[in-house]
Amino acid sequence: MKVVVKVGTNVLTDDNGELDTKVIQSIVHQIAQLKEQGHIVVLVSSGAVGAGKSIHTLQDEIDETTQRQVYSALGQVKLMNLYSSYFADYGFYCAQVLATKDDFIGGEHYRNMKNCFHGLLEHNIIPIVNENDVVSLKELMFTDNDELAGLTAFMIQADTLLLLSNIDGFYTGNPTDEDSELIPEIIFEDESMRKYIQTAKSSGGRGGMESKFNTTQKMAKKGVTTYIAHGKKSNTILEIIEGKKVGTKFLPKTN
Repeated sequence: MKVVVKVGTNVLTDDNGELDTKVIQSIVHQIAQLKEQGHIVVLVSSGAVGAGKSIHTLQDEIDETTQRQVYSALGQVKLMNLYSSYFADYGFYCAQVLATKDDFIGGEHYRNMKNCFHGLLEHNIIPIVNENDVVSLKELMFTDNDELAGLTAFMIQADTLLLLSNIDGFYTGNPTDEDSELIPEIIFEDESMRKYIQTAKSSGGRGGMESKFNTTQKMAKKGVTTYIAHGKKSNTILEIIEGKKVGTKFLPKTN
């Protein structure tokens, strides 16, 4: 099975905005288990900007775009060092793949990106994908890493996409409300579910439930089964692949 696992900023960081190494170790452990079971896995990981902020504080006079570029460039090194070290404990290599929207539009960029994934996966190397914030200006930016994960899943022809966040799945209202209920399964093109979308964005990233829902529908049209689940909980990835009822499952148009 080909699996794309996307982990958001709020999964990888603690309440202080620092990288949560225990969670990162758990994610790595689960992916290593999938690899040992014979699955093909690509990881789409946020967290570079947050990692950069934990290393160095920039002057307020620097414009927002430059701050994001610097924090991303600085933090990507720390993030990849952690992943590389943790995957090495299980005997696996990982590789950094930084992308912009140009890489998914078509033509030479698209072919080069696809060839890169093919080469890495053929040699049993785990690609770790993130947006290239150093060169991504507004016209080249993804909506968020949910969109990047969806495009990646389509490019490698994945069977399953996991969107891991800091909530258990798709709810009938605000997840913090007692009356809200977790929806375990949503069928393809069930647009009635849009009324439950909460418009608030995550505190640490650019994403939100609307973006996640849109990604699940695009993937469903392509035959990809998608899940929204809680990434901080132990064994979420393994339990989903084992077929246990975890999070919200979005059924695709075709198998």
